[in-house]
Amino acid sequence: MLLIFSINAIIVAIAVVIHYEVLRVLTTHLPRLPVRPRMRVAYGVLGSMLAHLAEVWVFAIAYYLLIKTGSFGQLEGNFDGSLRDCAYFSITAYSSLGTGDIAPMGLIRFVAGMEALCGLVLITWSASFMFIEMQRYWSIGSGNRPP
Repeated sequence: MLLIFSINAIIVAIAVVIHYEVLRVLTTHLPRLPVRPRMRVAYGVLGSMLAHLAEVWVFAIAYYLLIKTGSFGQLEGNFDGSLRDCAYFSITAYSSLGTGDIAPMGLIRFVAGMEALCGLVLITWSASFMFIEMQRYWSIGSGNRPP
């Protein structure tokens, strides 16, 4: 049990570091983009989405490797054991969509639960970041000074 919690901690740490670094780079580079200020918001959204996709793939690879070891459980249902299906499951867990056609069994359930929590926090972080960027660049684009 301690091992799965340690694995969870490592996966979540990797996802948080990816997210932090992408948002840090966006914060640094968005003001320098040679585009209209309001277009910077679109680049911010695209950058955030790329971060989320990278994080989903970190979890997908973890599911794939954990399943292949055979000692952490499995994904059951409409699942063929492929990395592609692990990625599909990962995005449904990360987004908390949980369509239910693939279900985790065994210790891997803890990874799925932690991914849902991690996804919620990181999506909210992106939303907060984009709110700040929209305030900054939409004010500039409309002729108003930024706060």
